Amino acid sequence: MINRYLLIAILGGLAFSNAAQAHGDHCEAIAASVADAGFDDSVTVTCTDAHAVLRSDTYPDHEMMTGITGTNEQVPVPADYAAPILLDPVPGMMPLTRDSALGVAVNGVPIFDYTAGGEMSQSDLAHHQAHHDTIQTGQLDVCGGHAGRGDDYHYHAEPTCMIAQMENSGPGAVIGWAFDGYPIYGRLNPDGTAIPEGALDICNGQPDETFGYRYHTSEDAPYIVQCLMGEVAAFDTLPRVRVLTAVDGGSVSLGRPPSGGVEGLAFTESPDGQRSMDYSYEGEDYYIRYAPSETPGCYDVTTRTVTNAGEVVSGEYCR
Repeated sequence: MINRYLLIAILGGLAFSNAAQAHGDHCEAIAASVADAGFDDSVTVTCTDAHAVLRSDTYPDHEMMTGITGTNEQVPVPADYAAPILLDPVPGMMPLTRDSALGVAVNGVPIFDYTAGGEMSQSDLAHHQAHHDTIQTGQLDVCGGHAGRGDDYHYHAEPTCMIAQMENSGPGAVIGWAFDGYPIYGRLNPDGTAIPEGALDICNGQPDETFGYRYHTSEDAPYIVQCLMGEVAAFDTLPRVRVLTAVDGGSVSLGRPPSGGVEGLAFTESPDGQRSMDYSYEGEDYYIRYAPSETPGCYDVTTRTVTNAGEVVSGEYCR
């Protein structure tokens, strides 16, 4: 007869081995999702004891800002960003939401809920916030993203341009990861079948045989991950992109969508790093132009915006 203490030790060792294997498998799955999509040249994946950390500059190699009418008068500026994805996901007791990213796409671009920053509360999860819907208010570009209040590019809806770039594009491809460790897929099940109406829960997810749970994008609101269903320790301390700050200490004006929307918004970038966002509003031309300054991580910016009543403002801004 096997000594019962020896049996406990054997079973405990097996449990530890299985947990370690699952931990390693999850790390490999996250790294593979980035590599298989073809983004491992711009996104690094490093696994620690608790997380797979996806590091990028949040600046995608696809069209940006085209199609926006409800501009917040912010522009996309590269930002060093490290997104921690849990390696041992655990279902939570209640959905979690925050006024910042809930996960990250496989190209390193942060993923937010469908509302603009700070406009989704716990009580809002069960009700569509049409007046804060970034699609319905014209705040998103044709790729499902825009520049937020930190002048950082991120997605609020299905990242269509990124998906078109993915080398493994298809229903079985993971398009991103939520901070709670669960994967994000497109509008179909991984086997290519349609998702039945009503199958997705309040966070836009459903059970998954491989990972335990998975999120999806959807044609209708909430379009993408609306909240997190897994446990996340220190949820409020998850990373945020550092905002641009004026070198002279002046404040940065946070734009708001001009009433009625703008026309002809176009974002351009030259090989030397010169960037410009131009648009018109009520017959007047406005712009935000910026380029790297002599100070690393800083930009020389000149603007003429609706927010500043057409006044030309210049300065150096840094993260």
